Amino acid sequence: MNFDLTPEQDQLRDAVRALGRKYGHSYFVEKARSGGHTDELWHEAGRLGYLGVNIPTEYGGGGGGITELALVCEELAAAGCPLLLLVVSPAIAATVINKHGTEEQRKKHLPGLADGSQKIVFAITEPDAGSNFHRLATVARRDGDDWLLSGRKIYISGVDEAGHVLVVARTEDSSTGKLKPALFIVPTDAPGLEKSKLDMEILSPENQFLLFLDDVRLPADALVGESLDAGLPALFAGLNPERITVAAMGAGTGRYAIERASDYTSTRKVWGGRSIGSHQGVSHPLAHAAVQVELARLMIHKAATLYDAGRDLEAGISGNMAKYAAGEAAALAVDTAVQVLGGAGMTTEYGVATLLGAVRAGRIAPVSREMILNFVAQHVLGQDKSY
Repeated sequence: MNFDLTPEQDQLRDAVRALGRKYGHSYFVEKARSGGHTDELWHEAGRLGYLGVNIPTEYGGGGGGITELALVCEELAAAGCPLLLLVVSPAIAATVINKHGTEEQRKKHLPGLADGSQKIVFAITEPDAGSNFHRLATVARRDGDDWLLSGRKIYISGVDEAGHVLVVARTEDSSTGKLKPALFIVPTDAPGLEKSKLDMEILSPENQFLLFLDDVRLPADALVGESLDAGLPALFAGLNPERITVAAMGAGTGRYAIERASDYTSTRKVWGGRSIGSHQGVSHPLAHAAVQVELARLMIHKAATLYDAGRDLEAGISGNMAKYAAGEAAALAVDTAVQVLGGAGMTTEYGVATLLGAVRAGRIAPVSREMILNFVAQHVLGQDKSY
């Protein structure tokens, strides 16, 4: 059992940390408040090879795995720049296309995903079905050689920044007549595809959208994979990387909040010249939060290692646990940081309250803590399925 990073992973972590600190949380907040996007950071990260660390070298990537991408997500978040589209584009879309796309799809999309010139977002969640793919109402049907997609999607991140969206739909299996999942790479400017921005109580430069698909016509090669049989494996291929990288982003955010609070409490003096951090009523909550973040980081490392080793079932369990642990730890860390900073914690200047909405959302999305507990109860504890 080895908890050490390789020399290459250490170098990656240090380099990404330096890039994140070059921009910092004030940059992130300014972009969010102005309605802008973190284009400068994204393109520099792409140019330096950090967006494509999990993409094979033959398509312009670094040839690493989800372990390396999780390091990128964590370190940027630890610098105050938690970029959600790292989860959506390199983790989900690139993994799905690399593992289950056709060779033509890999050649067309992976180089751009690796260098940051292309973004592909992900659309599974629906207003009525949530993320339960068994009940999705978005349907794809054949029309000659083409496909026609119709349905609605909600809480779709970054559609305004992306050239394509990876849409999960259901198609009819001609042999059984039953609906089965399929994934389609849809241009975001396709006729019949409309988006409506959702107003969210989250300070983020990445926007959320409601999508309407009204007989969106797609060519046959928009279907991910060689046939409809690729649909279910392709869908599941993106879920573990999503869980792991979301968890890494949460752990990084927790680290950032604890660092900000610790810097403040070690220098803030109110009574008798002693720092407020010398009082256990201040230091113990921060120490407790630090323990929870570190525990989450260990589970993230385990999940990523299992995933990169091809142990998907074990990675699924560990990835869900990591996401749960990191979501709870990040929320605790940010809330604790706000509390120990007192009034300063609620100011924009100190840069912690600006993350309250994001870490609260991290306990809900992309899978809620309750659904993770359902999963653990069933797959770890052997309980009957409750839903």
